[in-house]
Amino acid sequence: MAVTDEAIEKIKDMIVSGALRPGDRLPKESELAAELGLSRNSLREAVRALSLIRILDVRQGDGTYVTSLDPQLLLEAMSFVVDFHRDDTVLEFLAVRRILEPAATAMAASRISEQQLDALSAQLDALGGAPSVEELVACDLEFHRGIVQSSGNSVLCSLLDGLSGPTTRARIWRGLTQEDAVARTLREHRAILAALRDRDAEAARSWATVHIASVEQWLRSSL
Repeated sequence: MAVTDEAIEKIKDMIVSGALRPGDRLPKESELAAELGLSRNSLREAVRALSLIRILDVRQGDGTYVTSLDPQLLLEAMSFVVDFHRDDTVLEFLAVRRILEPAATAMAASRISEQQLDALSAQLDALGGAPSVEELVACDLEFHRGIVQSSGNSVLCSLLDGLSGPTTRARIWRGLTQEDAVARTLREHRAILAALRDRDAEAARSWATVHIASVEQWLRSSL
């Protein structure tokens, strides 16, 4: 494993130094192994590992390429790992989301377009007053994703997208067991949207905090 780690570090150094750039094709395996002073086997294992975390893209019959290194692509690996959370760590993920998402919502207040606001409003209107829990959770995910994307920070957007997975179960559970959860969620969505329309960053931040904290508070009392 230490040999594979060394191979990974050497490929990483090539990418970080700019010797290999996003979209570049790696040299042939035999050439790269010789250049880096590695065995072909350890190089092959390193390439396999780096392809799993979306640093490299192995194309059968074509070669191995450096991916775009786009934050959303790279953070997909985090989403995969996050899915293995334990139930007692959901609160920790929610706590991180409570720190990051209100900040992203505040950033969106000055950047989100009227067309985007209209689209979010139409989404809520289409949901109606008595949606199923599944419909509400799907809308909740898309509602917050749309706002966070408007923050203009792709890293923040990808991080929050990754954190949404473990909290989905909590939101469904809440919707099934807490009588006023659906109505409260809809009210809080409308309040966030109104603050964004007013371009009031602090109000948007506050309502986003209240919205996430209400899920967190309910879950804390239920565990």
